[in-house]
Amino acid sequence: MPFSLIPFALLIIPLLEISVFIAVGSQIGVFATLGMVVLTAIIGSILLRVQGFGLLTRMRSEIDQNRVPGRDLVHGVMILVAGILLLTPGFVTDTLGFLLFIPPVRDAVWHFLRSRIHVVSSSYSQYETRETRSPRNSNTIDLSEDEYSGTPRDDSPWGNDR
Repeated sequence: MPFSLIPFALLIIPLLEISVFIAVGSQIGVFATLGMVVLTAIIGSILLRVQGFGLLTRMRSEIDQNRVPGRDLVHGVMILVAGILLLTPGFVTDTLGFLLFIPPVRDAVWHFLRSRIHVVSSSYSQYETRETRSPRNSNTIDLSEDEYSGTPRDDSPWGNDR
């Protein structure tokens, strides 16, 4: 959505929600309308939890296989937006939220966005040897195995009161 349409959407969506509330409330009653709003918020939080954890598992699997989880990242953002829309009171936002919880709808949005988004991954690693390693603390003494013994010495200033 272009940035010039965001103020328009912020004005239109609440007006749509109010008009749909009035229409639904006049048909089924105020308490049934409020009950539906609360029910969709509960269902939305359950769906957000279930699909969110499943998505995190798939993303972890993709990362373990050294692949960029670009599709799953976009799906994660859409699931988060869907959860926010379902927690927002209103039937228009609930409809949009439920649509975003449907995987084929998310795939269609992903195919639409994929041509406009470029995912880049990079990694950085550096091999450090003992000679190239910079000392982090000048008070640190680095000992090898032959320079260290686990048995206490009698002439140790640290005491032998074990």
